[in-house]
Amino acid sequence: MRAGNQRFIAGEPRHPRQDVDRRRELAQVQRPLVAIFGCSDSRLSAEIIFDIGLGDAFVVRNAGQVVSDSALGSLEYAVGVLGVPLILVLGHDHCGAVRAAIESQGADAAPLPPHIASLVGKIVPAVRRVAGVEPGASIEVDHIDAAFVGREHLRDTVAEMLERSEVIGEAVAAGTLAVVGANYRLVEGRAETDVVLGRI
Repeated sequence: MRAGNQRFIAGEPRHPRQDVDRRRELAQVQRPLVAIFGCSDSRLSAEIIFDIGLGDAFVVRNAGQVVSDSALGSLEYAVGVLGVPLILVLGHDHCGAVRAAIESQGADAAPLPPHIASLVGKIVPAVRRVAGVEPGASIEVDHIDAAFVGREHLRDTVAEMLERSEVIGEAVAAGTLAVVGANYRLVEGRAETDVVLGRI
């Protein structure tokens, strides 16, 4: 994946394992090498960023890579049934969900639609931690660094995933699974490792 990301950064992708033979090979079975839990942002297509092919990655996405029951269930399937040895949690800069979480804490913030609010609410603790304020205290949202919030939220996502999933936590403890948190830089195209748990 590192090599594939370097090819993508350099503008020299190979588009491996994307041919007719590979498609036929995978028709009855899949054995992905990694599960990727990322933001649903249109600029964050994992197969392109890492220059990988069909069947290489089991990809789970939602806005802001927020831990949910459906995301956890999908990742547990990847670990427990498909036997992936790695989960990559992929955040990115200029994330709309992070920006919405920051703006939701402004004194004059308009209420968000309920389903958006439930997603954004998972990011708010990172906003308040970066702002250095207690729950309920007002925040000057213009002074909040979205990159720091995104990094903190990425770490929160990794921690919550391990805390809530026995399947994932036990696999890490047994040494059969590693979890990596990385931030993707939109302009550079680079995925930078931030957190590593377990043996890669």
